[in-house]
Amino acid sequence: MQQRKILIVTNRVPYPLKDGGNLAMHAMIEGYHNAGWQVFLLSMNTSKHHIAHAALKRLFTHLSGFEWVDVDNRIKLPGILMNLFFSKQPEHARRFYSEDFKDKLKEVLTSFKPDVVQVESVYLTTYMPEIKKYSDALTILRLHNIEYQIWQSLKSKQKNPFKKIYFENLTKRVRDYERDAWKQYNLLLAITEKDASVVLRLEEMTNVVVAPFSIDIAHIRPSHKERWVGYHIGAMDWIANQSGIRWFLHHAWPLIHKTLPGFEFYFAGRNMPEEFTKTRLSGVYCLDEVPSAEEFIADKKILIVPLMSGGGIRVKILEAMAAGKIVISTATGIKGIDARSGEHYLKAHKPEDFVKAIKWCLNNKEAAEKMAQKARAMIEEKYDNSKVMKIILDEVDSLLHRQK
Repeated sequence: MQQRKILIVTNRVPYPLKDGGNLAMHAMIEGYHNAGWQVFLLSMNTSKHHIAHAALKRLFTHLSGFEWVDVDNRIKLPGILMNLFFSKQPEHARRFYSEDFKDKLKEVLTSFKPDVVQVESVYLTTYMPEIKKYSDALTILRLHNIEYQIWQSLKSKQKNPFKKIYFENLTKRVRDYERDAWKQYNLLLAITEKDASVVLRLEEMTNVVVAPFSIDIAHIRPSHKERWVGYHIGAMDWIANQSGIRWFLHHAWPLIHKTLPGFEFYFAGRNMPEEFTKTRLSGVYCLDEVPSAEEFIADKKILIVPLMSGGGIRVKILEAMAAGKIVISTATGIKGIDARSGEHYLKAHKPEDFVKAIKWCLNNKEAAEKMAQKARAMIEEKYDNSKVMKIILDEVDSLLHRQK
C-alpha cells in the first residue's frame, strides 16, 4: 500500500518540549511518523514563541518536510480596538492571519499533496479556503481546548467592569467562530470527553472522536530520591496558569505556610512574569524557565495545580502521575482526566483544602504512595501513546476509505 501523507499545521513551532501545547503537538507528529506516515510540518514561528532560524534548521529533520514562516502575533491595542468595533471574528484569529503563511501553505499543499491535513489550532481555520482550494485532503481539527470556555471562565472572575464587558464580547465571538469552524472539518479530535460533549451539545455532528493527550509511558520512570515538597511547572504566558499561581500565592500559601512552616513550594515555566520572579515569600521559590522540566520535577513529590479557569487536559498532570508523583488539583485543573479524587489524586479548591491535602500527604506517606501507584496504573491503561494513536489511525483509515 502506498505510504500515506499528512500535513500538520501549527500556530507555533512545537519546541521546546516544556509545555503542554508543544508536548501534545509533538506526540501527534511522532505518532503519525512512527505509524509509517510521511509527515510534513508547517509551523508559524511567532513573535510570542520565536525560535532562532539556526535552531529551527536542526529540528524535525526526520520528517518528510518542515517549513516555518515568521509571524508577528503581538497583542497591539490599536488592533484590539479595530477588531472589537469593526470585525465579527475574535481578535485571536486576526493575530494568526498572515499573507506570507497563506502563500507558504499553498506552496506546500501543491508540492507535498497530502492525503490528510491536520490543523492544531481552531484559529487557523481562517486558512481553510486555501486548504480546500489547493487540496482534496481529509481535514482534521485537533481541539486542544474549547476556547470560548476559557474566556467565559475568566469573565466570571473579572472585577474590572470594562474588562468584564470585553471578555463577555470576546466569549461570544470566540464561541460563534468555533461553532462555524467545527463544521468545516471532516473530523474533530477532542482531547477530552467533556470537550466532545460540548461540541455535540452545540452542533449536530457525528465526526467527533475523543483522542486524549498521550504520553510514552515506557520513557517515564519514577524517581526514588524525592523530597516531599510542592511544585508547579507550566507555560507562564498562558493566562490561566498566571491567574492560578497568583491566587495560590496570595490566598492559599499564607495559610499553608502558617500551618506547615517547613513545607516548600517551587514553581517554574517559560515566559515567567516579572511579578513572580520578584516574589519574596518564605518557603516559595520561583525558578523562572528551567533547562529541563524532567530534572526540575525529579526530586519533588507533590504536584500542585491551582487552576481556576481553562479547558483541555493538563499534560503535566499525566506526566506527574506516570512518574509516581502525588497530585493535588482543583476540579478545573484535573478536568478531562479520568481520575477519581481520593483514589488517584487529591481535590482542593479553597485554601483550607490545599492545607488539608498537603498535611495528609506529609502525615500519611505510605497511603499517599499507594495513591500515586494507582494513578500511574490508570495512566498506563488510558493514556499510553500507542493506544491513543490506534484510535486516531483507525478512524482516519475509515474516513479515507469512504472518500474513495
